Amino acid sequence: MSETTAAPLGAKSTTDDVLAGRDLAGTRILITGVSAGLGVETARALAAHGAEIVGAARDLDKARAATEAVRRDARNGGSLELIALDLADLTSVRACADALLADGRPFDVVICNAGVMATPFGKTADGFETQFGTNHLGHFVFVNRIAPLIRAGGRVVSLASAGHRFSDVNLEDPGFERTPYEPFAAYGRAKTANVLFAVEFDRRHKGHGVRATAIHPGGIQTELGRHMTDELRAQMLANVTAAQAASGGAFEWKTVPQGAATSVWAAVVAPADVVGGHYCEDCHVAEVVDNVSAGRDGVRAYAVDPDRAKALWALSEKMVGETF
Repeated sequence: MSETTAAPLGAKSTTDDVLAGRDLAGTRILITGVSAGLGVETARALAAHGAEIVGAARDLDKARAATEAVRRDARNGGSLELIALDLADLTSVRACADALLADGRPFDVVICNAGVMATPFGKTADGFETQFGTNHLGHFVFVNRIAPLIRAGGRVVSLASAGHRFSDVNLEDPGFERTPYEPFAAYGRAKTANVLFAVEFDRRHKGHGVRATAIHPGGIQTELGRHMTDELRAQMLANVTAAQAASGGAFEWKTVPQGAATSVWAAVVAPADVVGGHYCEDCHVAEVVDNVSAGRDGVRAYAVDPDRAKALWALSEKMVGETF
């Protein structure tokens, strides 16, 4: 991960801007969710600068078709191999992790990119609410199991969202067994969990040189919203537009290369001590903002609360029946 001098980065920066002049030859990076959108672009940009990419996806046929550009643009030893991983099924999660452990090759970076958004109420193969189970618990088990493969100096990047502002985690009722289900509330819980996971993973592993960070990619039109009805999509856009207007700005969609920029910045460009244990957006560490009229920038205090992070970790271990 060589150091170069680059122009200031921000909301409109692309993956190519972030990685300009970088030589990632010999860097091995695992990315979940490489069958569409941000995952494909993240893999493409990193492989184009020499990184060896291991891409995880539930549907390998879809991933093979979607990642043609990754193989086409790979340079300087950059490569791609695909592995099967269904984050909504812990049997699949554990099998994938076990296969990687048996293979034994280390990783410099793990990017937890896969996820679902605003789904109808449902449950994973293990009986967890779909969004919490897929976005959080699947990655929780997967990353913890392969943690021994992450080299000292390595990083974990957890893709969260400004949607964490919709809701804190509910440690008493994570599966909506006693509270009415609402798709965006469930998404908010899961995205807050993604941030809290990074906070606690960072605390546990920074002593031996492995750091973790959470990032918000921005508003991008990808397959993430495939489960949303037209009504939910209109509701989300209205909420986002109102929040941005409250801070004196106007909401703008990002392109996919702009959306993936913060992922690659946090993974291989930003200093580890700057991003470790934090939430990042637009290629910088976000401020803690609890003023509801402050627009969509920043992170809620509950999402980076170390005590909440520890409590969620304990609950997650109990739910999955495994201690890390």
